[in-house]
Amino acid sequence: MQDELFDDDADAAASIPGLRYQRDFLGADEEASLLQLMRALPFHAARYKEYLARRRVVSFGGSFDYDTNTLRPAAALDDRLLPLRDRLADWLGVPSRSLAHVLVSEYAPGTPLGWHRDVPEFETIAGVSLGHEAVLRFRPYPPEAATKGRVLELNVAPRSIYRISGAARWGWQHAVPPVKAMRWSITFRTPRQGVSAARAALRPD
Repeated sequence: MQDELFDDDADAAASIPGLRYQRDFLGADEEASLLQLMRALPFHAARYKEYLARRRVVSFGGSFDYDTNTLRPAAALDDRLLPLRDRLADWLGVPSRSLAHVLVSEYAPGTPLGWHRDVPEFETIAGVSLGHEAVLRFRPYPPEAATKGRVLELNVAPRSIYRISGAARWGWQHAVPPVKAMRWSITFRTPRQGVSAARAALRPD
């Protein structure tokens, strides 16, 4: 299998419509402040049915139950993440309150994230990376024999931001190979059209 590695967001966006990437979305001081917050959050192992992943997570605005395939209520967004939410909303060009779900993930060294598309309750996905760099891998969905070997890779630097929407959201899967050092991601999601905002709203503005 031949993987193609992108060092430039324009190259990646040209190959995967709906994928946008920007380095240095955050400054070093902003990252340091968020890393301090990461160490105070109540992380727990991500659970997929009977399987406990090595990745640890905290959900705000909704928690997906893989046993019943439903979105259940979760705590409102931590106030300390509101400035990041508002800034990310400006970058996306959407109202802040439309970012109805936040998933914070902690990756210890050696932790991977397997091939998946995000749960169907959500539309646009945007993530901010902290700590160590990582690689986002993309392959067409569904991974049929003719396309399964086509894997594209994007280096994701600390303090960067990415957006997955449109074709990148629904026509591709993504994964993260095992990371080499501690990494955190803060992923914001907008509700899919037709999904009641009340099911996942973080809090009224």
